[in-house]
Amino acid sequence: MAFMEKPPAGKVLLDDTVPLTAQIEASQSLHSHTEYIIRVQRGVSAENSWQIVRRYSDFDLLNNSLQISTLSLPLPPKKLIGNMEREFIAERQKGLQAYLDVITTHHILSNCELVKKFLDPNSYSVNYTEIALQHVSMFFRSEPKWEVVEPLKDIGWRIRKKYFLMKIKNQPKERLMLSWADLGPDKYLSDKDLQYAVKLLSSCSHPYIYKITFATANESSALVIRPFSEKGTLKDLIYKAKPKDPFLKKYCNPKKIQGLELQQIKTYGRQILEVLKYLHEKGFPYGHLHSANVMLDGDTCKLLDLENSLLGLPSFYRSYFSQFRKINTLEGVDVHCFGHLLYEMTYGRPPDTIPVDNFPPAPSVFVVSVLESILTCEAMKNGMPTVSRLLQMPLFSDVLLTNSEKPQFKIPTKLKEALKTSKECIEKRLTEEQKLIHQHRRLTRAQSHHGSEEEKKKRKILARKKSKRSAYESGEEHSAKYSNSNNSAGSGASSPLTSPSSPTPPSTAGASSIPPAPPPPPLPPAAPPPPSTEVPTQPSPQPDVSASRGALLSSIQNFQKGTLKKTQTCDYSAPRIS
Repeated sequence: MAFMEKPPAGKVLLDDTVPLTAQIEASQSLHSHTEYIIRVQRGVSAENSWQIVRRYSDFDLLNNSLQISTLSLPLPPKKLIGNMEREFIAERQKGLQAYLDVITTHHILSNCELVKKFLDPNSYSVNYTEIALQHVSMFFRSEPKWEVVEPLKDIGWRIRKKYFLMKIKNQPKERLMLSWADLGPDKYLSDKDLQYAVKLLSSCSHPYIYKITFATANESSALVIRPFSEKGTLKDLIYKAKPKDPFLKKYCNPKKIQGLELQQIKTYGRQILEVLKYLHEKGFPYGHLHSANVMLDGDTCKLLDLENSLLGLPSFYRSYFSQFRKINTLEGVDVHCFGHLLYEMTYGRPPDTIPVDNFPPAPSVFVVSVLESILTCEAMKNGMPTVSRLLQMPLFSDVLLTNSEKPQFKIPTKLKEALKTSKECIEKRLTEEQKLIHQHRRLTRAQSHHGSEEEKKKRKILARKKSKRSAYESGEEHSAKYSNSNNSAGSGASSPLTSPSSPTPPSTAGASSIPPAPPPPPLPPAAPPPPSTEVPTQPSPQPDVSASRGALLSSIQNFQKGTLKKTQTCDYSAPRIS
């Protein structure tokens, strides 16, 4: 929100697609049960975190609710006797952590309301179905011709979007679907522009856009009515699911995984790319392509939920493309989402990871060629191809489109400018989020590298080498100073400054070097030597270490005892007799 002074009224600032991570920090045993203290974090910022306390029974209740997905989740088993022992609690904590890791990394489970409420009860304490019913009831007061047949519970993945089966009172056999949604964090249109743009959607006519019967919006939410299709969406066809079933039941764990025929892939792909190109040319932002947003009408694909971008709702695949800084435009987002959809049509399931390193065998090499241009690591680094470029690829270029309906979607110039500004704001928020994720990834990588065992060994080896080098240099410096002091004493020159740690050897007149043996017993005091007639000179610069050591060794080796002068002693201590 750095680029907006004040958020619009009624706008939900929380982005539900930002992943939550959960880490069990500790456990505490009470009288009859154990509580687990869990640190939950939203996104990459450690500041955006909080603590929750959960018992095993809370995990068990959540797991029972998630059984509708038919997934085999790794919840540790119950234990009635001995469940307060320290070893058992530690082992169960590991199992519960593994369970949290699974439900927070599974793309569908992590976005469902059950998991969100378990990890973030403060943000998801509202009953959105009741709120939706209140708004729908207020709408029916002014539009009495509509009537609710039944709520379509949890058929979609969004927490803040609810669906109802509708009918017209004078046409009781015709079924329609009403969707109600809050305004999301990417809502940047003014309330006036938003209401006008939403109403304009019912006038849009395109062979590959699903018809909207009625649409309206206010300062906090929007309501859209469209025909209900018993055949369901493209995702229902791929997963062989019933349209009215809950989202978790339909798509989490399909019984049979099978892709579509090659001709279906080519035709559906071409139709979707054509409508994306049309919307981009019109300056209408989309960014919400996935297989559940594509309705099937015979052999024709028709795009759903054009209102999502106007309402500011985050994309189904946002947690994927927000990881890659090259996917920073809405066209790039649409192309990336198309890659996910094409993979689902080809293999009957979503990709395990993004980016994709290796693709299973496909019905055609041209399919793999398109997938490689979108979903590989190289594609993520270099950027997405354009929609026009995809239409020119061999997989779609030879597809003949038989539908001759002329598209009609007139957008006034003033609204086009508002849509352009909104699109730029959506892309700016995405770029800022990608920047934060990139910085966090670099920091984490640096910390991981610095703390690795290999790096610790390298630092120890370098420290040892440095310590040895310092000791060696210290020893050489000591030897150099000791040699300099001896050379000065032997030449009769004034003695240079010496280190306190290096004792200065006694100076003897006429002595050229230090005798190797201890001195003889003390002799009677001799006459003082005559004063030196030499002019004192400035001490020469201190030679380098190697030269000093060489001079010292040479002086010791060339020492000859015979060169010492014999001294004569005059003893005046005897008594004189005159």
